[in-house]
Amino acid sequence: MQQTTEFAIENWWMTETFSYINQTATEFYIQAVQPTEVLVIRQHAFDDLLEKHPVMEKYFRLVYQKAYAAAQMRVKLLYEHSREELYRQFLKNQPAFLQRVPQYLVASYLGFTPEYLSEIRKKNFS
Repeated sequence: MQQTTEFAIENWWMTETFSYINQTATEFYIQAVQPTEVLVIRQHAFDDLLEKHPVMEKYFRLVYQKAYAAAQMRVKLLYEHSREELYRQFLKNQPAFLQRVPQYLVASYLGFTPEYLSEIRKKNFS
C-alpha cells in the first residue's frame, strides 16, 4: 500500500535524509505527478558546496529546519484533530496542493481512503 509522506512544489527541495546521511538504501520513493526537474548531488559534492559557500550551508539549514517543523506539525495535527478537521487544516494551509495534486495522493497523505476524502469534500462544499 502506498503512503504519501510529503509534497513539494516549485522551488522546494525534497530528499530522503536518513538514507542520504547514512549512505544506505532508502525505503521511500519520490514520485513526480507533474513535469519535474530532478537534481542529483552526491554527498561529497554537497559537503564541498557547503564548505566553500557558507551561505549555502545557512540556506540548507533553514530548509531542513522548516521541513522538520512541518513534519512535527503534521504529527501534532494527526493526533489532535478529527479527520474532517485535518482536511480543513490542509485546505487552509496548503490550498495550492489541492488544485495540483491528485486527490488519491492527498487522501494518502492525510491517512484517508480516496472515498472518505470524497465524502469530506462533499460535506465541506455542499
